[in-house]
Amino acid sequence: MPGVIGLSTYAFFWRWHAETNPRPIDLHDMLDRTADLGAPLFQICDYPLVEGYDPARLRAHADRRGVTLELGTRGTAPDHLARYLSLARALDVTLVRSMLTTDRDDAVAALREALPAYERAGVTLALETYEKVPTATLVEVVSTVDSPALGICLDPANCVAALEHPTETVTKTAAWVRNLHVKDFAFTRRDGWVGFTLAGCPLGEGLLDYAAMVAAVRPAGRGINQVIEHWLPWQGDSATTCALEDTWTATNLETLRSWNP
Repeated sequence: MPGVIGLSTYAFFWRWHAETNPRPIDLHDMLDRTADLGAPLFQICDYPLVEGYDPARLRAHADRRGVTLELGTRGTAPDHLARYLSLARALDVTLVRSMLTTDRDDAVAALREALPAYERAGVTLALETYEKVPTATLVEVVSTVDSPALGICLDPANCVAALEHPTETVTKTAAWVRNLHVKDFAFTRRDGWVGFTLAGCPLGEGLLDYAAMVAAVRPAGRGINQVIEHWLPWQGDSATTCALEDTWTATNLETLRSWNP
């Protein structure tokens, strides 16, 4: 079954961010915006408030709008992963993204305890590439556990902060990828040319080698969903930032669709 293109809570970050937005939107609003843009997938990622929602009501809303859900959290503690598996089953979710927050040996032990339940439920756990865990270590954990319910969520931009080249991240993880986070990024000089800032940019305008990533991972042939995220810098005020975020979400979705006819 071919993968689909969807949106993440990170595509609406400044819209739901209560610390900066005086009128933050909620998950039902994000679902509606996703459906209105014609995206069939919405990943609820790093949004702990989801644990306080009525899963039956949230799933019914997603079903009405024709949107499939995925989940995202952090950590590998067995009790935490069990809670998210329970939530995944209630929401008819088949992929949960997480991140390693402990060392290799503890992660392997925790995953070996947690994953049999994921296997029985037909739910995949995808561990994301990011700067606090060397890509080689992440691959070692996944290959050592060797579960059909375990894979990698690939986001090559995240590893740049650890001086890992995006191309190397893609090459090392390609065989294990079960989910793609798609966001573009670029370096810009700081004022006075003192250092650089690494931040997001509209898809197709930065350093993400999307063609090479897709050639290595083959998402269409392997049923891997592609989820749009942003690293949109704060623009000085909520209204301006949210307006630009809306533009990025719509145009990045249009761009990604054009690359996947």
